Amino acid sequence: MKAGKRARFEELYWRHHRELAAFIRRRVPPDAVEDVLAEVFVVAWRRLSDIPVEARAWLYGVARNVIRNTYRAEARQRALHVRIAEEAGSAPAHTDSFDDAIASRTDLGRAWNQLSETEQEVIALVAWDGLSNAESAQVLGVTTSAFAVRLFRARRRLLHLLERSTGGAR
Repeated sequence: MKAGKRARFEELYWRHHRELAAFIRRRVPPDAVEDVLAEVFVVAWRRLSDIPVEARAWLYGVARNVIRNTYRAEARQRALHVRIAEEAGSAPAHTDSFDDAIASRTDLGRAWNQLSETEQEVIALVAWDGLSNAESAQVLGVTTSAFAVRLFRARRRLLHLLERSTGGAR
């Protein structure tokens, strides 16, 4: 039994650790990623028999709970704002299209910052983490239809904020 448990855990780790680390990296400061990742796999080891065959969304849910329990929402919010600001200045500054790109990123950053933490999380699960609606719903502990409604509303609000910041030019 112990050998089977260890083999299942190792397979789980090697299959999911890279994408799970990326998921965590987008939500916590860089120096906290490994700690959160380790805690997720401690929980996975302890609850190995509870993990469904399709473990990805389950692991993301555990990671989300670890983050929520370990770091205050304000710290995560601040880190996200810093990353968005860094992206806004990452392209070369020598073309007219660059000015448009910066303006778009700045508009997006402003609109993103006006979304609630819940709206940001819903969009991030799909857009950044590549989760399906069903997987995202499992991460948040809601039904798939409830998640779909939240995603629709968050996207609609983001679009509204973008249109408002650009004077309806989009």
